[in-house]
Amino acid sequence: MKNENSIILKKILIVDDSPEAIDVLGHALPQYYQRQVALSGEKAIKLLNASEELPDLILLDVMMPGMDGYEVCRHLKNDERLKEIPVIYLSALTDAKDKVKAFEQGGVDYIEKPFQLAEVRARVDMHLKFHDFQKKLETSNKNLNQMVEEKIKEISESQMATIFALAKLAESRDPETGYHLKRVQCFCGLLTEKLSMYSKYKDSINAHFIDNLIKASSLHDIGKVGIKDAILLKPGKLTPEEFEEMKQHTTIGANTLEEVYQIYPSNNFIKIGIEIAKSHHEKWDGSGYPEGLCGDEIPLSARIMALADVYDSLRSKRVYKEAYSHEKTQEIIIQGRGKHFDSLIVDAFLAYEQEFDKIYTSFKE
Repeated sequence: MKNENSIILKKILIVDDSPEAIDVLGHALPQYYQRQVALSGEKAIKLLNASEELPDLILLDVMMPGMDGYEVCRHLKNDERLKEIPVIYLSALTDAKDKVKAFEQGGVDYIEKPFQLAEVRARVDMHLKFHDFQKKLETSNKNLNQMVEEKIKEISESQMATIFALAKLAESRDPETGYHLKRVQCFCGLLTEKLSMYSKYKDSINAHFIDNLIKASSLHDIGKVGIKDAILLKPGKLTPEEFEEMKQHTTIGANTLEEVYQIYPSNNFIKIGIEIAKSHHEKWDGSGYPEGLCGDEIPLSARIMALADVYDSLRSKRVYKEAYSHEKTQEIIIQGRGKHFDSLIVDAFLAYEQEFDKIYTSFKE
């Protein structure tokens, strides 16, 4: 509320069952404070719940019939709307235990009766100024946090754009892959969303894991930049020797990202990037590469990426194969359940198999 000179008036709520005490406190407060009164704890709560504009401070008597001051304060501190209002207790109780209890309930100060008017005025002024300072500090911190978050987001988006460009550079060496990176991002998002509902993975998959996996999925084949064109783009079947060299793209990509991870060891995005780059060709039964990992030895991120990558590869035309239909691809993935793929990840795929088809169709050359 503002007066004629546009000076903001502070509102003080006085809660006391004694009209005489309220009158004394009213005289103690300067005229530039707006006063409200309640003759009981119950009336104070009712008044606060009905008020659109809350008081800036509450002077609260301890010994009242019905709800005493301690109970009123507990109620205030348990109410999200009211809990930040500073409470100064008023009481004739002088025992230290009573004062300790007052502070435990959330009070900011304790004034003994009979009142010293100058003391009441000084303490009210001090706590109002302190509360204003706290609110300004919170606003300042909130603005600062927002600025930091915006800057981090700006830097993160810039980094992601650079990383995605590098991944596209690796992908560009195989002109038939088209929207492969975009599709596998969507596939990984669908799979992790469903897997997060399973009890086995509810503690492993959270919003940060999903976000990092979707972004890091673009790095799965980044190691192909180190594979010769004669092998990477060969139109026919690779010889055993050529296939052994092709397998190296997993370790090339992982080793490259490991160097980055040494500099930023707390970056989970890079950590997941390493996992999928290295292990997305591992198989559940241990017959994959480069390390022949099996079952849960394979990082979860890589197991998810394995199915997303295989689905997209089967659906896509390559120099050495025609594109398979969604139905044929689904059949092959089901056959790989518990062999090539984690069974639960296949179940997650089957729950969203129609969405997989729609995504592939939407991002098809």
